[in-house]
Amino acid sequence: MIRVLAISASVALLWAGAALAQDTAKPDPAKGQKIVSQVCAACHGPNGNSVAPANPKLAGQFSEYLYKQLRNFKAQGGKKAERENPIMAGMVANLSDADMRNLAAYFSEQKLRPDVARDKNLAAAGQKLYRGGNAATGVVACAGCHGPSGAGIPIEYPHIAGQYAQYVESQLKAFRAGARANDPNGMMRGVTARMTDDEIKAVAQYVAGLR
Repeated sequence: MIRVLAISASVALLWAGAALAQDTAKPDPAKGQKIVSQVCAACHGPNGNSVAPANPKLAGQFSEYLYKQLRNFKAQGGKKAERENPIMAGMVANLSDADMRNLAAYFSEQKLRPDVARDKNLAAAGQKLYRGGNAATGVVACAGCHGPSGAGIPIEYPHIAGQYAQYVESQLKAFRAGARANDPNGMMRGVTARMTDDEIKAVAQYVAGLR
C-alpha cells in the first residue's frame, strides 16, 4: 500500500512538473509565425505592419503587452472577454496560452514601419497635449506613462510611437465611451473622459509621427 502511494505521489509530482514546465516554457517566435500566416496576416500583415489604418501595427510592440491583449480578447472561465471585439474573439478562440505567447514573441521581434502625421497643425496641438496635458480640464500628459518618445512601459503602457492615427483615435474614443475597459485601474478611461474629440484627433496625429 505504501509503495502504491509512493508511486502515485511520484506520478503526481512528475505531472505537476511537466505542467509547470509547459506554462513557463520560453515562447517560440517561429511557431508564432506559422500562426500569423494562418490567422493574423490578413488584417495585421505577415510581419505585424498592417496596411489598413483601422488595424493596429503590432510589429515591435512589447510581447508582454501583446500577450495581455490576446488574453483579454478571449472569454475564459465562463466570463465574457475583458476586451470585447467580435472579430478578435473569433481569432483567439482556438489559441492556447502557448500560442498567444508565441504570437506575442514573434510580433515583438518584427521591425515597425511607422505611420506619419498627416496634419501638421493637428500634430502641433497634439504635441502640447501629449507633453503637457491640459491643466484647465485635468487632462494629464500622455508622456507621463507612454514616455516622451512614445516608447511605453511593458505590459501596462504600450509602445505607441508611429501607430496609425485612425487606430489611436478609435481606441481613445472607445476608452472614453467605456467600450474598451481593459486599462489598468481605469486609467485610460479616466484620462479620455476629459478629452474632447478635437483633442483626441490631435493627440492621435502627433502619436502617428512620434519617433
